[in-house]
Amino acid sequence: MKAAVIVFPGLNRDRDMIAALTKIGGVKPDVVWHQDADIPDVDLIVIPGGFSYGDYLRCGAIAARSPIMDKVRERAAKGVKVLGVCNGFQILIEAGLLPGALMRNTSLKFVCREVKLEVANNETDFTRGYAKGQIIRCPVAHHDGNYFADAETLAKIEGEGRVAFRYAEGTNPNGSINDIAGIFNEQKNVLGLMPHPENLIEAAHGGSDGRALFASVLKQVA
Repeated sequence: MKAAVIVFPGLNRDRDMIAALTKIGGVKPDVVWHQDADIPDVDLIVIPGGFSYGDYLRCGAIAARSPIMDKVRERAAKGVKVLGVCNGFQILIEAGLLPGALMRNTSLKFVCREVKLEVANNETDFTRGYAKGQIIRCPVAHHDGNYFADAETLAKIEGEGRVAFRYAEGTNPNGSINDIAGIFNEQKNVLGLMPHPENLIEAAHGGSDGRALFASVLKQVA
């Protein structure tokens, strides 16, 4: 299994993501700085969370225009799996790899707490480790996680089974439409989600509900 973690100025979850991929996959991923000319030959590309470029303009807007994102788009078009978590999700949307928008939380406040997620689609390489409808725990930490899409786009996402996770049991922390916490692209090889599964993979974290996501995708790319 070969994976790469892309790092932009201001990200702060890259070490957490590297640790999760290393512990679960058994191989330390390559670290790609945003100014690097290319991405190594890998099976999985991950953009972790944080505050790239201080969230100036819109969250992820500057990072999405980095030349390295052209390489991410090229690899995604060839079927390479891409995972974006929190700010990574925002970057993927700004880069046109996923539809919709992530707006300010309806509370207008930064939210950092644990939520519950329902597994909406378990028939993908990212989610096979869960049962459909399974409720899992996962932490969130964001200010702009309110997912929105116009009616036509939303109907397409829902109709094509492209919702990966939904906030469950009244724990929606940001007002996301249809309680959407994570979505896929059309080919389902690109996943973006706001919660942080990398921060709930072992007992030291207080639980391991996030582990199955990494175990599932790493098994598929092994």
